[in-house]
Amino acid sequence: MALISKKKKIYPISDTLRAYLVKYGRVVDFPIHYSDLLRYSSSIPLYDYKGNDTLWETVLFSESDREEIHFNVKKIYSLLKAEGDMSVMQHLYVDRIDLCVYGNTQPFRVRIVNRINDNFDYFYVKMADASRVYGLELEHLLSPNRINYLVHQNTLIEEHIAGIPGEQFMRQYVNENIANPIRLAKEFVKFNERCFVRLLGDMHSSNFVVDITPDFEEIHYRIRAIDFDQQSYEGKKSIYLPQYFKQNNALIQLGIKHITPESMQQYQKEERALIAHRLKSSPKEIEDLLISMEKDIIAPKENIDLLKSELAKHYKNKDFLACENMGQLLRKSLEQVLKK
Repeated sequence: MALISKKKKIYPISDTLRAYLVKYGRVVDFPIHYSDLLRYSSSIPLYDYKGNDTLWETVLFSESDREEIHFNVKKIYSLLKAEGDMSVMQHLYVDRIDLCVYGNTQPFRVRIVNRINDNFDYFYVKMADASRVYGLELEHLLSPNRINYLVHQNTLIEEHIAGIPGEQFMRQYVNENIANPIRLAKEFVKFNERCFVRLLGDMHSSNFVVDITPDFEEIHYRIRAIDFDQQSYEGKKSIYLPQYFKQNNALIQLGIKHITPESMQQYQKEERALIAHRLKSSPKEIEDLLISMEKDIIAPKENIDLLKSELAKHYKNKDFLACENMGQLLRKSLEQVLKK
């Protein structure tokens, strides 16, 4: 069973990481920041349609602040979706702004609604944590998923990642007669491999969603990470393997039931081959990101020392022992998928 050692600290964005973000178009001047949303005057608990407490709170602003804040968060949404073109925002309004009171960084979630057809979307306003930014960028470059996010000063804006929350999916779907359990088990194996190779930790069921796509004769599943603040932070190897979290037991048992050890090795090799292809497809961006990460401090020394010893043992490669920071460990991990 994987256990997080203690609450992770927030690491500021360094000058080298900020230079990377500027170079690749991730930095935009926002009209409002995370600290501005903390000016709310009161809050009320948010319940789901079944009456369960979601552990989010809807925040309320004073009348003097509300109009300005709502206009500015719509402006952020236009930057995220339409490169700042406010003309496409005229039919949109801010339905509510929620605060996650139990999260490590206490993010805000903004619900935007189209008043013509009641269609809605979300985005998140968070404190800019370097670990999270590295995680988002690595997800964008090395996973099958594209990630849309923006940074300005100490504020991070993230696009909502759609899907069924992992714990809800396992509660409502896995125990039913799911359409294609082998495909779902295969996707969990591949997700497990992606997380381990790129050192994304803490992928228990609250930190990923399941995207279901019907095809003309099949059902396809994609497991997508939604929380990235444990990118290259923990020292224990097991933290980077979703298979070791008890919250994921339903998916783990599905794999034990439907996948042979030979098939599992095949899926692991397939995923490593896909990651190798992505490394070759974006060499400049990945190299620039690794250089920034190697100059950065995003984990305590004891975590680095423990992880390099565990990875050296896992890969039977003593080169890991020479690594001095998480950036070097990630580089060495990615090099493993390029080996024949």
